[in-house]
Amino acid sequence: MVRTMAAALRANFLGNSPDWYKVTILGFLIINPMVVIFDPFVAGWVFVLEFIFTLAMALKCYPLQPGGLIAIQAIVLGLATPAEVFHEAEVNFPVIMLLMFMVAGIYFLREMLLYTFTKILLGVRSKILLSLMFSFAAAFLSAFLDALTVTAVIITVAVGFYGVYHKVASGKKFHHDHDHGSDHEVIELHREDLEQFRAFLRNLMMHGAVGTALGGVTTLVGEPQNLLIADIMDWEFVEFFMKMAHISMPVLVMGLLTCVALEVTKIFGYGAQLSPKVREVLEEYDAEQTEKRTKSDNSKIIVQAVVALILVVALGRHLAEPGIVGLLVIVLATAFNGITEEHQIGHAFEEALPFTALLVVFFAIVAVIDHQGLFSPVIHWVMTYDGKTQEALFFMANGFLSMISDNVFVATVYIGEVQEMFLAGDLTRDQFDKLAIAINTGTNIPSVATPNGQAAFLFLLTSALAPLIRLSYGRMVIMALPYTIVMSITGLAALWYLG
Repeated sequence: MVRTMAAALRANFLGNSPDWYKVTILGFLIINPMVVIFDPFVAGWVFVLEFIFTLAMALKCYPLQPGGLIAIQAIVLGLATPAEVFHEAEVNFPVIMLLMFMVAGIYFLREMLLYTFTKILLGVRSKILLSLMFSFAAAFLSAFLDALTVTAVIITVAVGFYGVYHKVASGKKFHHDHDHGSDHEVIELHREDLEQFRAFLRNLMMHGAVGTALGGVTTLVGEPQNLLIADIMDWEFVEFFMKMAHISMPVLVMGLLTCVALEVTKIFGYGAQLSPKVREVLEEYDAEQTEKRTKSDNSKIIVQAVVALILVVALGRHLAEPGIVGLLVIVLATAFNGITEEHQIGHAFEEALPFTALLVVFFAIVAVIDHQGLFSPVIHWVMTYDGKTQEALFFMANGFLSMISDNVFVATVYIGEVQEMFLAGDLTRDQFDKLAIAINTGTNIPSVATPNGQAAFLFLLTSALAPLIRLSYGRMVIMALPYTIVMSITGLAALWYLG
């Protein structure tokens, strides 16, 4: 009986994850208490690296469960307190609201988005031009909206494209119900085209995701930490843009040139083309949808376009927190398109809430970083320098720490430390300004190196789309590498020579 129960427990633990992965997580949980006894500071770094491992293995098991177990153990062992976890969540409440409501709001605009992007995809035959459009559009929108919102848009579009072709590749018609999460029904004739289409979508998603970083660094609404830094520095929208421009604009140009170069050279997994068969399917789908579109359908698309315009204006003018604007989008899009039943609305939250829960778990790890002072030695070391060297080291230190933790947290810690020095009279206002610029650009630019560096990248990695197009943690790191190198070197050079 005991053996049977043990076998059942073993099978149930982390579900269908590979046995080696289950053993690894159990090994972490067994070893961690001993490391805490040895040295809590070292244990803090061990917990951080273990959590990053669960993110890297997101396609093997959603990180919420294994990462959650590691985070819970860290709290139980006293590396942080529940109150500190709540504080981190409270500080990041606008981001939580953004995920809950904005991502759900984008769900109710999907018909209009799919219609618009289908026209763009079929109208622009050059992959280089299409990639450049995706990257620039993501950058432009992220400068005025929010990187997570823009990422939610391109994920919605990509899932729509993928679902259309996968259905046909499985021998079904456009109107048939279909599970596009499994390849069991895919006809052998279509398998090669399906793999090429996955690579094509991976390319566009990575260009778009990096684009959100290119635009996100430029304005105070681009990333959550930008608003925090702008508030502390008392910078308005235009002033913030001008303060960052000598770094953000060269980085934007070099980022877009990197996009073109990757598509021309077809290295690092880029250069995948839209095969003629897939294009034919999408053209047939577009023609069929156009033919059977009723006045009611056209009305829905128009309503969604108007709501999208309201969304852009509200976020661009910062009329309310993004989460509140997302709730506005949900109310308007559902009310004027006749979506009034609870179960119809519920589907919109399926994508966002698991990631929201994962983000709160991540805040527990952030609380460990804060409580154990894991970044303090770096801060103290950087402050032993001065002038341009100090600014450059701030940029590089912020970039490196953002790669392994989270750019919002790193920026929050660093700007807080620098503000205290300024208020104590240890820094002039000019030094304060320059260090704030180094912190903002340092946390926004090199952090594209890893999915955990930016919330938008992590959202993409843990979205329903990632397993469909085979976008793993490792693949994201490899595909982001050329962007990371070019953007980081450009940003550092601009800070040194143009500041």
